[in-house]
Amino acid sequence: MNRFISKSEIEEFEKIFRINLINSITGIKPANLIGTRSTQGSNLAIFSSVVHMGSNPPLIGMISRPSGEVERHTFTNIEKTGYYTINHLKVDDHRSGHYTSAKFSNQISEFDACGFTEYYSASFFAPYVAESSLSIGMRYLEAIPIKQNGTLLILGEVEEIRLNGAELEPDGSLNLESITSTGISGLDTYYRLQKVAKHPFARVKDM
Repeated sequence: MNRFISKSEIEEFEKIFRINLINSITGIKPANLIGTRSTQGSNLAIFSSVVHMGSNPPLIGMISRPSGEVERHTFTNIEKTGYYTINHLKVDDHRSGHYTSAKFSNQISEFDACGFTEYYSASFFAPYVAESSLSIGMRYLEAIPIKQNGTLLILGEVEEIRLNGAELEPDGSLNLESITSTGISGLDTYYRLQKVAKHPFARVKDM
């Protein structure tokens, strides 16, 4: 049976109920740990808003929430240093990954507090998550303000890709089920990914 929820109903929902609903309606999103570094040490934070923005040049975007009264260490570090990493969260690490969203002070590294290991490549400034099967080294390009809600679209370019157990398919794609990447819905619900099918490039004549 269909149920339609109007905009006015959404606006009248209790705050947490509304947040959970709107964060869930877009479905399962990738759970990624963003690694950054500052003069005070390293930082790690979970993001579910990472999205492909283009392949040539290879661009990836992610949304940073408004600062308000809460200091956003991740964006501050990205803006100051110009580099960060995107690390797939493994299913077995979902609890530790979730708690990187806690409000730690800038003097405390979420790597240490949440049980993750920093890993550095020979040519990249920002820390990778050693436990991650697939990580991406990013160079910051720009932050695009979203006027409607005060968020920022952080745009970066892929500088290097770290494969730690992840294997490339013959066509260049990756089997995210085999490397136990995690999906997230809303703010706190985690999913195990399962590969259902792989289809060829869509052409009308092949339908």
